[in-house]
Amino acid sequence: MTSEPATNYWSTQAYVNKADYVKPGTEILSMLQPGPNERILDVGCGNGDLMAEVVAAGALPAGIDLSEEMVRRARQKYPELNFQAEDICHYRTDVRFDAVFSNAAFHWIKDAPAVAQSIWLALREGGRFVAEFAGSGNVAVLTSAMQQVLEEHGYAWAGRNPWYHPTIGEYASLLEQTGFRVTLAQHFDRPTPLKGNTGVRGWLDGFAGYFFSDVTCEDRATIYRAIEAKVKPHLERGGQWMVDTSRLRIIAIKESV
Repeated sequence: MTSEPATNYWSTQAYVNKADYVKPGTEILSMLQPGPNERILDVGCGNGDLMAEVVAAGALPAGIDLSEEMVRRARQKYPELNFQAEDICHYRTDVRFDAVFSNAAFHWIKDAPAVAQSIWLALREGGRFVAEFAGSGNVAVLTSAMQQVLEEHGYAWAGRNPWYHPTIGEYASLLEQTGFRVTLAQHFDRPTPLKGNTGVRGWLDGFAGYFFSDVTCEDRATIYRAIEAKVKPHLERGGQWMVDTSRLRIIAIKESV
């Protein structure tokens, strides 16, 4: 479920511990509809759980993830499956896949044109691309609070945000320019509950660590408390934290040349 840039923008262990936060990727399988003997590529395969479900449908999947640690975990969990540490931006293969899918990965990769081109090249003509990832407006309340608090503490905001959150029009247009025919494009809000007792602070450690890479430990604790105070009126109800997530869902077909 991950395809991180060269810099480690998130904590692998924290990501695994908060797997429920990204778990709704099972919904993507109903969009993918894997069939017997189909060759399917999972981009940002993470710990391999979705690939295991693709196998159960009779398909022949391969998984890639930029995180060597996640690939190691996937191989330990599913030693019979094919996982490789690869960068989708530069991924090339002689295999032509019937489908490529990705869940909760592409918002970590700003070079979206390179991603689209790699996927187009990996598909056979008529093959399908299915993806879900964060879209425009995702975690806007948290992002705004992070910017305000960091700047108040003397940390410049420029260059901190590693995320790619396109609008539905931007991403559909990119795919069309690459040679895809977009058959489904959805942009929807999906408020997501945070489990455990660490709340927003745990989310900041697990999913937004890059924003604080140059922040001292002492400042970080103070900044986390300030961010939590800013977002609490918007994201906490009766002791339950709900992150303001929004998602894009895409299905596209590789057109014949």
